[in-house]
Amino acid sequence: MKVMLDIGDTAPDSSLKDDEDRWVRLDDLLLDGPLILYFYPADFTPGCTAEACDIRDRHNDIQEAGATIVGISPQSGSTHRRFRDQFELPFPLLADPKKEAIKGFGVNGPLGLGVRRVTYLIGQDKTITNRVVADFAIARHSQFIDRVVSDLGDY
Repeated sequence: MKVMLDIGDTAPDSSLKDDEDRWVRLDDLLLDGPLILYFYPADFTPGCTAEACDIRDRHNDIQEAGATIVGISPQSGSTHRRFRDQFELPFPLLADPKKEAIKGFGVNGPLGLGVRRVTYLIGQDKTITNRVVADFAIARHSQFIDRVVSDLGDY
């Protein structure tokens, strides 16, 4: 298993389909500012739903701070679309069924099963500037996003 990327590492580029079946390159997501990239295990699970809805409720603050946020999990684009529509998520979800980005960031689960819950802040130069790893403590991801928004707002 690849070692999980950490602060100071360079984020790998990959192309994944979004919930509207469009190809999205991670590099393109960095064109307008920093990227909050969060990996999550699965759509419609209680923890992932709570996390996505929490991010939804913070989305305006994220945008006002000049950042973009995107979620990645191994489900299909059609599953992501149903998840996004049901919970009115205003940000894209990228499908990674082959776990290309998941493996590239080293967030594959133990023994290759599942996906670790990890949130990264990636600068426009593709450098990972911060991250949080908390497989079960979803509140830590909310706190991380709050700090990112606050820090970006200070510039």
